[in-house]
Amino acid sequence: MNIALIGYGRMGHEIEKIAVKRGHLIKLIVDQYNENDLTKANLNGIDVAIEFTSPESAFYNICKCLNEKIPVVSGTTGWLEDYNEAAEVCNKNMTAFIHSSNYSIGVNLLFRLNAELAKQMDRYHNYDALIEEIHHIKKLDSPSGTAITLAMGILEQNSKYDSWCFEKDKKNSCIPVRSIREGEVPGTHTVTWDSEIDTISIRHEAKNRKGLALGAVVAAEYIHSRKGVFTMNDVMGF
Repeated sequence: MNIALIGYGRMGHEIEKIAVKRGHLIKLIVDQYNENDLTKANLNGIDVAIEFTSPESAFYNICKCLNEKIPVVSGTTGWLEDYNEAAEVCNKNMTAFIHSSNYSIGVNLLFRLNAELAKQMDRYHNYDALIEEIHHIKKLDSPSGTAITLAMGILEQNSKYDSWCFEKDKKNSCIPVRSIREGEVPGTHTVTWDSEIDTISIRHEAKNRKGLALGAVVAAEYIHSRKGVFTMNDVMGF
């Protein structure tokens, strides 16, 4: 595939390494220093765009590519109030789009396990849920998109809760989320169900950004020849 990398920070560099190892070509790189290079002419011949930028620029970048019928893999969080519109742009142009708060294969397995555990726990309301996420101090959004996805997975499967909230705002019907920012931690997510009898936890600890990068490239390989709006459940075969 000929890939356009939109966003060339730490994730962009990791994606480039993985993509090249898997036999793909990086034909276009756009970041904050050359934003004007995201043009129709430069997108000519691109098979798929992988977008990891900022909440402020993500929607524009995504729609720019979709309007040129370029499939888009987006991992930017914090812009999802415009997600439905992006999906409409995708379908209008008969191309492909996928967004995920986390492309790591391991994290997506965690999402699946989290939903199943929440479903089973719906029979045992003596357990209380807690989500904890730990990231490096440079991460801007809090809680992480991954933590929010975990919370939504619980809400879909468990009638005890009707919302999520920061731990300091905890109330009976909301899932408390604890956000910690320290050092250079790539990302650790833990879901705990606690009772006076015992505690059940599921946890994913990223050792580096390679898992995220690999998942993004695998998602690009999946959607580049398809049409429609997809999720990582499609990519994973769930």
